[in-house]
Amino acid sequence: MTNRHGEISSSGRITTIEQLEAVYGEPSPRSLTKEIDHISDHYRAFIDAAPFVVIATSGPEGLDCSPRGDPPGFARVIDEKTVLIPDRRGNNRVDSLRNIVVDPRISLLFLIPGIRETMRINGRAEILTDPGLLQSFVTQGKQPRSIIAITVERIYFQCSKALVRSALWAQDSQIDRATLPSTGEMLAALSQEPFDARAYDEGYPEHMAKTIY
Repeated sequence: MTNRHGEISSSGRITTIEQLEAVYGEPSPRSLTKEIDHISDHYRAFIDAAPFVVIATSGPEGLDCSPRGDPPGFARVIDEKTVLIPDRRGNNRVDSLRNIVVDPRISLLFLIPGIRETMRINGRAEILTDPGLLQSFVTQGKQPRSIIAITVERIYFQCSKALVRSALWAQDSQIDRATLPSTGEMLAALSQEPFDARAYDEGYPEHMAKTIY
């Protein structure tokens, strides 16, 4: 809760596992049943259908959460313990990859348009640059610079409550992009040098088409 100054007070703050468990109680038995240490046939069907995944990593400079997307099947299941994800062209910050180099722990959250359940993987990752492997992921004539190889330690599906509450896939919940600041406007506000936000926004679709792969 907050005090009269709008600051968060220490009253009711949870600082121990015992306090946490006292508030939430025991996990439901089914939430534990669905967690396994390998990719089952049913779980593979979700991964194969997903065009989007969020990757979470940890490193010495902190945490990173990064989106990855491509046509369904881009996350390639090799066997019941291994998933390969191409690292497509981006902004070259490579925050996730930097983290993986020093801390291989990784979490994945797969989303499928129109499907309310999500698929979660916890495991360990490594970065591969084998030429033959990179070539097998060529899209629009371009190959990724590297492949993230994930060894599955835990995998389970997340129930639909969060997506139902958010109405994420509902057509009437779509937001008009023009109601939010444009990327050019945000960059202009942060730039220390003169920056033409309008020119940036107008030119971005062409830039995207040239650099998406």
